[in-house]
Amino acid sequence: MRLDARREHGRLSNFAGEPKAAASCDDLGVGGWQALVRDLVHRTQRDVLDVLDGLDPALVDDVVQPGTNSIGWLLWHLTRSHDRNVSELQNREQLWLSEGWYARFGRAADPDETGYGHSPAQAASFRSPPASVLVGYHQAVVKMIDEYLRRAPDEDLDRLATSPTLGDTTTVHLRLVGVLVEGLEHVGQAALLRGVLQRRQEGASPKRDGP
Repeated sequence: MRLDARREHGRLSNFAGEPKAAASCDDLGVGGWQALVRDLVHRTQRDVLDVLDGLDPALVDDVVQPGTNSIGWLLWHLTRSHDRNVSELQNREQLWLSEGWYARFGRAADPDETGYGHSPAQAASFRSPPASVLVGYHQAVVKMIDEYLRRAPDEDLDRLATSPTLGDTTTVHLRLVGVLVEGLEHVGQAALLRGVLQRRQEGASPKRDGP
């Protein structure tokens, strides 16, 4: 499973193999807290690409044992969290709905469905679309977040924002902390899961030094 972009030696390479330097915060016109959020969102994006790059499609929905999450579910869930939260901070419709990503995932047009609160049975029934769709949705959401960060005033962190799907009111600061933690936590889980599943698939055992 090769993707249209991947990280290589600190750079992004497109499918044609030509190196493409990752944009800096200065290039995107952001600074201050906006630059920090942007860097962490893009770090998560880079790691999402790394997890899927070269991955056997058979492993995307595989699990270590019943009742645990798959790579596909984890990457979908973290992207839904990004989309839901940052869209709601802007009082705009989620890309999940406005750009029809729900249909490409074979899911219902439900703004509440992000994987949060899924039972083990619901998580087990999740079936991933092709990797290009997983990546496409994630990249579209990252672009939307970049646009928000370019416009966000310095004082936006203290603004109170109400989530129509979660039904709570918090500061933008706390909402963004949740987005960043969710992204880094779940992409790390997906990376670990990739290694475990590949080792199991290969039937390899840890090598020992010495005779």
